[in-house]
Amino acid sequence: MFSALDVDLKPGHGLSIFVTGTSLWTLLDTLRRNPHKYPQIEVKYDPDTTATTPIIVHVKPHLDLLFSGKHQRLNTICIRRLRDLNPPVTVRYQDTIMSSPKEVLRRVGVSKVFGPTYPGEELRYPGLWFSFEEDGLAEGMKAPQVGDRMQEVKRILISQIEPENKIRDALDEVMECPLMVGDIARAVVKVHEGVTLYFYPTSSNSSVNIKLGETTAQDLLLELGAPLRTHYKDDERMKIHAATQKGDQTDSGYFYNYFQHGIDFLISGSTHVVKKIILHTNVPGSPLFQRYKRCNWEIEGHPEDDEDDTPPRKRFYDRFETIGHFLSPRSDPPPSMILDRTDDEEHLNLPNSTTHLHGYDGIILEVTVLSQVVSITIF
Repeated sequence: MFSALDVDLKPGHGLSIFVTGTSLWTLLDTLRRNPHKYPQIEVKYDPDTTATTPIIVHVKPHLDLLFSGKHQRLNTICIRRLRDLNPPVTVRYQDTIMSSPKEVLRRVGVSKVFGPTYPGEELRYPGLWFSFEEDGLAEGMKAPQVGDRMQEVKRILISQIEPENKIRDALDEVMECPLMVGDIARAVVKVHEGVTLYFYPTSSNSSVNIKLGETTAQDLLLELGAPLRTHYKDDERMKIHAATQKGDQTDSGYFYNYFQHGIDFLISGSTHVVKKIILHTNVPGSPLFQRYKRCNWEIEGHPEDDEDDTPPRKRFYDRFETIGHFLSPRSDPPPSMILDRTDDEEHLNLPNSTTHLHGYDGIILEVTVLSQVVSITIF
């Protein structure tokens, strides 16, 4: 028996726990914590463009959630199958019941509540529109069916309100909003040095510089707050590469896992300074998908001269071949090591469960068979 769904429309904002601008990681984590209310969830994406593919989360049977391709933020919310009683859905706006098992939502009902709008096959209002088609978005503005006041609404869609009420492209990135405040907007990596984290709102230019061998565990707590988990067992991938590095290998240390930022820090067990930094891409279909929020990382290269204030950079969505050439333009790619993160996961079956580890001077790339870099480790 599924729980009945009762939602309150908030044009341009969302409904219930579904708010435009929410990260994919945050929302899936919330749904996972409420299995009785949201028991059926399906995630769809294009496997050929995993780095930048828009993602659709189906919360069956009534909700479709469209997330943007690069930043993985909730772009559009769709309520559908309004007449499906398994389970029933009730849609409200302020104090008015728009649709329920007893109340059929029709064109005339929308007009009574929201007033007049521009002509078209859909009734569009800022941040909200009503469709009379079961599936698919209407393209362009077409003439309405004249006189059909009783036309039944099949879908309701909510998205952010564009400046000057322009119609948004459903595949656009989400505009910056208050919900993002405190999240990492981007992470600029300098090999051998560390990472600079820039936060929302971007207008504040708020940043934190984390340096390898200098930043302490206490510094991380002060700048980023407490990690969601402290892990005292070495990651197997780190053990593989530790054998090739200089230094005391007995100092295994511990991890600070900031899943909400998509970053791990390996901290020395003796000096308590940061030894390694791992940044995650949250690629759909990869073994680590949804364990970490996507970190919008960039690897910064050396400027061409002292006056160059725009050094070259490669980003998380660039293919491995491009990033590898950027890191080592004068040599062939290094030999790779195979990592299968599903070895200890008996019930996890993925089409491509293995990744390859490519080690460069000061940085390790974890790469899928489709040449997508799912994480980078700097040391």
